[in-house]
Amino acid sequence: MDKQVSAVIVIAALVLFLALIALGWRSRKGRQSGIAAPQRVPAVLGVVAGTFPGFYVATTYAGDRLNRVAVHGLGFRAKTEVVVAETGVVVPIAGQPEIFIPAADIVSVARATWTIDRVVETDGLTMLAWNLGDTAVESYFRVDDSAAFLAALTVLAPTTTERETP
Repeated sequence: MDKQVSAVIVIAALVLFLALIALGWRSRKGRQSGIAAPQRVPAVLGVVAGTFPGFYVATTYAGDRLNRVAVHGLGFRAKTEVVVAETGVVVPIAGQPEIFIPAADIVSVARATWTIDRVVETDGLTMLAWNLGDTAVESYFRVDDSAAFLAALTVLAPTTTERETP
């Protein structure tokens, strides 16, 4: 009987922890409900500078790489093929509508080494700082050809900055 009681206690604790995690995530999404939804992809993108396969890593508040944006499909890491065009950047995330970042909303691009839940080799991530409505955010990508990706993004955001690593 002692083993059964111990097993029930462990299972109950695991269920409680999972429930608290889900409650915390739901609470975060509620606090962020005022953040504007990303724009939909326009019918005409203009000249496409390139398509870059890789990963969408995260979107965080600008300057706060440990504070993830969880709303509008931006909360989870996913495989993607980012399209950089003259009108902006298209980010398809599985299970979500494609996200469009207009060129006018892009503030800067840079290389980064870490963001929430992800640390890579020096300058292994590409950071795209942009305005999501009235909220300044930073989206992080890990693409196969980061040099070409950064070069394509630099055309949209000539104010490229280098991120310092902590």
